[in-house]
Amino acid sequence: MDKQKSDRLINLEAIKKLGWDPFGQRFASAQPIKSVLTAYDPAQEGKPATVAGRIMIIRQHGKTAFLDIKDWTGKVQVYIKKDKISEPLFQLYEQLDMGDIIGVTGGVFKTKTGEITIFAEQITILSKALQPLPEKWHGLKDVELRYRKRYLDLLTNEPVMDTFLKRVQIIGGIRSFLNNRGFIEVETPMMQPIPGGATARPFITHHNALDMDLYLRVAPELYLKRLLVGGMEKVYEINRNFRNEGISTHHNPEFTMLELYQAYGDYQVMMDLTEALITTLVPMQSGSDLKIKYNEVDLNLNSPWPRKTYQELFRQYVGLDWSDQNAVSKKAESLQLDFKNKPYETLANDVFEKLVEPNLTGPIFVIDYPAAICPLTKSKKDNPAVAERFELFIAQMEIANAFTELNDPVDQRRRLEQQLKNRAEGAVSLDEDFITALEHGMPPAGGLGIGIDRLVMILTNSASIRDVILFPTLREKSPVPPAPDGHRGSAETKGG
Repeated sequence: MDKQKSDRLINLEAIKKLGWDPFGQRFASAQPIKSVLTAYDPAQEGKPATVAGRIMIIRQHGKTAFLDIKDWTGKVQVYIKKDKISEPLFQLYEQLDMGDIIGVTGGVFKTKTGEITIFAEQITILSKALQPLPEKWHGLKDVELRYRKRYLDLLTNEPVMDTFLKRVQIIGGIRSFLNNRGFIEVETPMMQPIPGGATARPFITHHNALDMDLYLRVAPELYLKRLLVGGMEKVYEINRNFRNEGISTHHNPEFTMLELYQAYGDYQVMMDLTEALITTLVPMQSGSDLKIKYNEVDLNLNSPWPRKTYQELFRQYVGLDWSDQNAVSKKAESLQLDFKNKPYETLANDVFEKLVEPNLTGPIFVIDYPAAICPLTKSKKDNPAVAERFELFIAQMEIANAFTELNDPVDQRRRLEQQLKNRAEGAVSLDEDFITALEHGMPPAGGLGIGIDRLVMILTNSASIRDVILFPTLREKSPVPPAPDGHRGSAETKGG
């Protein structure tokens, strides 16, 4: 046992001998520290306040001491003077360590240096910390340790707490925006007998009582569409998806996604909705200005956002026509892309991801994808080879994916059967109940998926997805591996 912990255990026993419960009790009278600071009035010097928080700094000066205590709203200085509190309370103070959680009551005043301070009259121990805070009050710096011990990261790095509180605000803003537009929030199964709604490798689990394998969902799409059939015309879900794929600064196997469907809409309606939603969220984090920085890159999110077709971007950045199979295949070979068990259309899309997407600083809507890689999407009437689909890119990241939803059950069956024939990743069997639901009639609809984690990255200027997920997935006792080349996955938005 290290000396710091052994010293704290000695202090723990001393607190017990003084008659205190070192792990406290209810202390519901505490005020948020921020409210105490903002309510300070020189005309009411000495007005009593009660706060609770963690000791971040102890500065002792003989028979007086200053403590900095912190809750999740802010930090305040506490002044302790031996002759102004009882002897038992001063004895309690002498057993306190940095990291302990205490309650304090006293008059609020301002020091000669102008710092708002609580002059302690009462002290209560609420929880004894047996482990020291990292690097005293300087914060947790080791990146790997920050992700593994997020509780210490939140305690010692104020910008981290700020990021996650902003994440809460962003998700709340999404709900408010959609609720005000008549959408209803629903919940669909996270364990599914047939994985569907995206081309992605699923996680497999087993239900013992039913003796059946189940899959953690890769997308909620097929269940949300069932609700359209059932008459719920505007639905959304914010919840976890799971894809058994690579990990990188943009990908986590467990991620949060918004997925929504609007009856009688199409992908044009979804584009307008997406742009309106995000431009509503940005001012919540950056004020009225829609010009923000992400990783030192200037982003102008003012409307309207450009819309360019998949085909024109392919020609612009690859220098070839997407339909030129021979030339595109040679290009894929020169890029050392994986050809194994891939139809041409998938291989060509790998070229798009490799050569086009890194140029999409955005915001930009990439529209009209090849229908062959969009099995759940309605094709354009005047060109069946092109699907009414878009992806939104901001800062070279796919943020949103949306379709005009395919609601023809005959065509849908044919496409899903083709997926199985091509052994598309995640395709294990045909979801007959979904086809049956379509046969009862699904209204024309637009569908949209937005990767919440990536959107929060943009809006909080966070470099890694691990910076916006409280408990990211990590390799046990080793650094997180990069995503394998050629296995990008669509880890944050609805599938194709």
